[in-house]
Parts: sequence; C-alpha cells; structure tokens
Amino acid sequence: MLRNVLEYLEYDASFCADKTALIDENKSYTYAQWLDLSRRIGTALAGRSGIRKPIAVLMEKSADTLCAFMGIVYSGCFYVLLNPEFPESRLTQIRSVLQPEFVITDEEHLAQTEAVFAKDQILLLPDLMKKDEDPALLSRIREEVIDTDPLYANFTSGSTGVPKGVVVGHKSVLDFIEIFVPMFGISQEDIIANQAPFDFDVSVKDIYSSLKAAATLVIVPKRFFFRPAELLDFICEHKISTMIWAVSALCLITTFHGLDYRTPDTVKRVLFSGEVMPYKHLKTWMEKLPEAEFVNLYGPTEITCNCTYHRIDRNKDYSEKIPIGRAFPNEHVFLLDETDREVTEPGKTGEICVRGTALALGYFRNPEQTESAFCVNPLNTWYPERIYRTGDLGQYAEDGDLLFCGRKDFQIKYMGHRIEIEEIERAISDVTGVERCCVIFDEAKQRLYGFYVGSIEKKELHTTLSEKLPIYMIPGTLKQIESFPLTKNGKIDRKALMERKNRA
Repeated sequence: MLRNVLEYLEYDASFCADKTALIDENKSYTYAQWLDLSRRIGTALAGRSGIRKPIAVLMEKSADTLCAFMGIVYSGCFYVLLNPEFPESRLTQIRSVLQPEFVITDEEHLAQTEAVFAKDQILLLPDLMKKDEDPALLSRIREEVIDTDPLYANFTSGSTGVPKGVVVGHKSVLDFIEIFVPMFGISQEDIIANQAPFDFDVSVKDIYSSLKAAATLVIVPKRFFFRPAELLDFICEHKISTMIWAVSALCLITTFHGLDYRTPDTVKRVLFSGEVMPYKHLKTWMEKLPEAEFVNLYGPTEITCNCTYHRIDRNKDYSEKIPIGRAFPNEHVFLLDETDREVTEPGKTGEICVRGTALALGYFRNPEQTESAFCVNPLNTWYPERIYRTGDLGQYAEDGDLLFCGRKDFQIKYMGHRIEIEEIERAISDVTGVERCCVIFDEAKQRLYGFYVGSIEKKELHTTLSEKLPIYMIPGTLKQIESFPLTKNGKIDRKALMERKNRA
C-alpha cells in the first residue's frame, strides 16, 4: 500500500533511471537526477523545522521547482508555491496566513522574496542542491510521516479578503492518481504538457500522473500562452501526447485560430477543467484532432483535483450543455437541496457535495471556514462523516449525468480560478477615493464588471488594484457611477447593474 508520493519517484528512478522525467525551457532531468537533487534538498531542509510544517517556494515553475517540491516532501514538510506574478501585498497576505519558517527561492527572485520575508527565512535553491544526502536522516523522517500528512497547500480567494490555504494530504493525491492514470490510459510512453501554474491544482494532475506512469513532463513556458503560434510550435516539437489543461488555455488557441496554423497531431487525449468549455471551441479542437479523446473534468481544489468526469461522445450534440458526468471511483458526489435533503430526480437543482478519501484536510489556520465547508454529512445520522459542500449547483440529466448549473453564492469561476466577489469588492472599497463599490460577473461573457461611487479616476483605480490583486481578479471594465440602484430592502440591486453593464 502506498503511503507517500515519494514512492512514485523512487520506483521510477529504480527501473528507468536514465529516462527523461522533466523538461523545461532551460534544462532537463532524468528520473535519477530528479531523485538525487530532491534527496539533497531534503537533507538540507531536514532538521531546520519540525515535520508537517509549511515551506514556501517563490519561483517560476521549472524543473528545479519540482525538485524543490520533492525535497520539501523528503524533509517531512509540505510545499506551498507562491506565484511571483502576485503583487507584494498579496504575497504578504499569504505569508501572514501561512507563517512559514522558510521560503525557497533563486537568484532571479531573491529581491522580490526579500521584500516579503526576513533574510534569515530565505534559502537559495542552488545552495540546497549542493548538500550531500543523508540516507539515515531521510529514512528516520520517512518513518514518522503517515499518509494523512499534508503534501501541499494551494491558496484560493477568500470571502473575508484573506486568501484561504487548501491543505491536501498524501493519501488524497495517491487515491485520486491511482484511479486517474489508468482510467485515461496514461503510460510510460506519454509526454505530458504542463500548462497550469504550480499554485493551481490542475498542475497536480500533470506532476503526479507523470510520476505514477513514469512519463515525461514538459513544462510549457508561460509566455507562450500569449503567443498561440509559438505555443503550437512548442507542443508539436516536443511531440506532446497528453494535455490536461484549463479551459481558458485551450480557448486561447482556438480564439486566435491557432489550429489553422498548425495541428498538434501527436496529441492523443485532451482533459479539460476549471470552467465551462464553450461548445464551439470544443468542436474546433475535435475537428482538428479526430482521433483524440476529450474529457470534461469537474471538481474544486478542496476535493483534490476532480470528482466527476465525462468522456466526450463525438456523436452527441453538446450545444445546450456539456455534462460534468459521473463520479470517479471511490468518490461519492450527490446533491442536497436547501433543507439538506438529497436531490435524486432529474431536472431539480441542488448543491453539489462530495465525500470520500479525496477530500482535502481543510483550510490552513482557518478552523471556522473549514468547519463550514467540510461539514458533517446530514444524510448520515449514524456516525460523524465529513463531506465538502462545493457551493456549486447541479442537476441530473435524464441519463443520470450530472450537469453544472452555476454558483450558489458570489464565488465565481473565472479564467480557471475560483474567486470570491467579496474579496474584489473589499480591495476596491479600501482604495482612497472609492466610497462604495459592487462587482458583478457575466457568466455568459466570462467578464468581470466593477461599479463604484467615488472621486478616483478609472485608470488610477486600475493601477492601484494591480498592486493589490492578481490580474485575473481585476474587473476588465470599471465604471464610475453617481449612485447605486437599490432593491426594496435597501440592498444594491445587482440585477439592475447587470442590465446596465452593457452601457459600461
């Protein structure tokens, strides 16, 4: 029985040591090299802090970053990627929640790291890689680690204005990947193209599918996602066979008619998730890759990647809606109505809930929100059983497939990210010159609109927000208005604003 994800890496290095495991723009590592560097890093980190503690990594995604991740795991701790694209205030917020004793970085990001962390917290990755490994020390640490210990944490938007750290354990990842890889036929022959940032859980499928199957993982440079032609050249040149990508990245290529420029005909499977796939974009991909398999995946970070899947049937019309499908084995996905009764009949809407091993451990240093989202199953009155309430709404189709029907609250899915509207509103409200604000999301157009009352000009407001929020959380349209329309209860009339947005 597997207890630790390092068993994947150790097995791969034992039977295909010289096979290329990781490729980025600047270097590549074999499985033997990945293992060696990870054990060196783990030895250098071991003893600096107790096990089961967070260690941050502030670097661009690369082969070296993945060595840092596995090195942190060898030290008995768990890794948290801090995205260098985030503004300093956002990184400071995450640091205040995480409170890591150490952060790993490189020379390129040293100045940025020093702006957020104390110098005695900062460790340079090249220095850690030079440490000779201590097998006895690493063995002692491994004996203390169990499968429910944390593996990583990803920070998502929080309704209080403070990011939430979703902590996921070894067992949850192992349970999911042991099913995911054989289900979709990923093998040692595959070359997987990593699109997602390493702080986005889509990347978990790339990393651990590669390790489980002993495949090759190719890390696609992020700048190519603004240059569709170069992106397709890269995919073709590396003979990519598997794309486990966010919908927004796939749509980037089709929006600019990239597949008319070049077809990546080595691709055998495209698994997409993160948001609703526009059918016209899916059709374009299927027409260009007539032999490839396409799969719609659904699931929030809190349930370890995905909990449902739907294999696209090329003979079926998906113009109305693409199902999110059926639950993965060993995951129970069900609907609850407003009175916590199970919804089973087709056509009736309920909140999508999940139970099973894949559930995350909870939110880091946030017991209140953990208790709220990871609550006791109201359908089980015999013993305590945790479920995760996704906040997403769903319905069953007549054939039993599950359909996604939007959000229950003001949390949205935009550009593959889960965002709390309240966090954006809080950031806008905190800007000097803003008296009141309201943010709305047009799901059909996938666009954020920000309305505000105040004296600050739109351009200045946008500049200020870019220093506080990730770019994907800044409304694409900011509209200065004299007053807000109100409902009879005196609340901002969001429906009226939605109608007004076309004049924004």
